[in-house]
Amino acid sequence: MEFEKYSHRHADELLKSVPEYIPLWEDLQSRLSSISEDMLIAHFKKNFENSPKQTMSLSKSVNALISEALDAVKSSKVKKKLEAQEITEEEAEVMWVSESEIFGKSVFGMSKWRLDFARKIIARDESGVKLPGVPDKGISIEVAFNNAGSAAWNVLKPSIASELNHVEKNIQTSIAIVIVATDAFKAAGGFDNTVGTFESYKKMLEPLQDIVKVPMLILGIKAPETFKVEVYKRNGKNQGRIAML
Repeated sequence: MEFEKYSHRHADELLKSVPEYIPLWEDLQSRLSSISEDMLIAHFKKNFENSPKQTMSLSKSVNALISEALDAVKSSKVKKKLEAQEITEEEAEVMWVSESEIFGKSVFGMSKWRLDFARKIIARDESGVKLPGVPDKGISIEVAFNNAGSAAWNVLKPSIASELNHVEKNIQTSIAIVIVATDAFKAAGGFDNTVGTFESYKKMLEPLQDIVKVPMLILGIKAPETFKVEVYKRNGKNQGRIAML
């Protein structure tokens, strides 16, 4: 996949210049760019085209392929692996966690306030030893193909996870990435007209400059060059099918 970028609060510059961000950002770009158009086509055809799991857009395929690219593990499974001593704390720290609860040991921990993906960022010296006394950092990713009315919530969740206050966070977000559709990807990917896009997120973040305080990079997925999703009626509902260009 290829992306357009919009940097809020200098997120792009920080990802390229802060030592503990640089290797993570380079790895993340490599993983996301490895998701090819052929992979999108194959996943959609296998899972959704002419399938009882009826869907008309690429949203579920994109989400699934991003999760696979990150080798993400659900937060509940990470906890079980730690309890069973199948992994160490150090191993858990470098895993991408999916459906990561924003809040830690608090009354909010049982809520549905979750990030799509999150990972701790550990500051280490040149020999790889963890630096003592460095405040916790973390990166979060939201993949947002929902209604434009939910756009503000999609950018507020990482901001809430970044707040330094008395409410403990599972992963203290210090920088965030939100992956959305560009207008062109929305049109080619069979998305509903109400879906918020890269262009609308850019406009929204300008007046939210002093509300969304976490540095945030908006990545807009560009339209595929080799195919599009045609939307048609099947069993009275909208269904998508791949059409090669």
